[in-house]
Amino acid sequence: MDTEKCRVLLTVLHERSLSAAAEALGYTPSGVSRLVDSLERETGFPLLHRGRGGVSATRACQELLPLMRRMAELDEQYQQLAHRIQGLDVGRVVAGTNYAAFYPWLSEVIAGFHHAYPGIRVELREGSSTQLGELVDHRRADFCLISQRPGRHEWVPLKDDQLMAILPPTHPLVEADRFPVERLRQEPFIEFLPGQETDNSRMLQQLQIRPKVRFATSDSRAAIAMVRAGLGITLLNDILTADLADGVAVLPLDPPQSVHLGIALPEEEHVSPAAKRFITYALDRLPELDVL
Repeated sequence: MDTEKCRVLLTVLHERSLSAAAEALGYTPSGVSRLVDSLERETGFPLLHRGRGGVSATRACQELLPLMRRMAELDEQYQQLAHRIQGLDVGRVVAGTNYAAFYPWLSEVIAGFHHAYPGIRVELREGSSTQLGELVDHRRADFCLISQRPGRHEWVPLKDDQLMAILPPTHPLVEADRFPVERLRQEPFIEFLPGQETDNSRMLQQLQIRPKVRFATSDSRAAIAMVRAGLGITLLNDILTADLADGVAVLPLDPPQSVHLGIALPEEEHVSPAAKRFITYALDRLPELDVL
């Protein structure tokens, strides 16, 4: 089986669109369609459902996907190792983080790495800790700074981070030392990253608390601004509040609620030569990460 066809199919499924996959891979949409059609003829059955909501894998395709991912991964490792034997460091590395506080350090790491290994392209991904952890699990990312999630990946612990209550300046508890979690049941609440699994949603689910959601936003700065305007309270990781806390009160919860921050890495047997270079380079520079 042609590994390039596998890579194309995997990209189509990731993008949920033939045209989006073509743009990502540098093909024409008709070229992508021909490659998928050829792969379906080789396998002897349809691999894609095509509908208004985009493309998705057929049940038969879902059974083949783990092998296709492994083939594409091995092909990339083969190509990178062959180039390294020739004295060339090439390849692609995908890094990501859920926390803006890590961007300065990560950007400096990428800049230094690019200078040392100009043939290796580094792509930066955004997303929730759950989303980025799943990318690592499915071998679509190589180095993600997130809060800990279960999954098939290696874990490098960095620090514990508290979840904090963000209160408007007129709130009666602004002078308190802590904010009781039980009050989350009765306060007007501004939901951060609605519909996604977040540290907030996991904590609330664990404590069986359903807050009174009045507003929602996907931007931490917007959430703080809405609190400052008196529209309600919200919860944010302490690491997100450092540059955003003007005009609001930031209180730890009672009882305290914390998450484990760290780095999710692919299992060792799935790490490409390029990713190994990047991981080693980045881990050597952890002492420069000033938020620890």
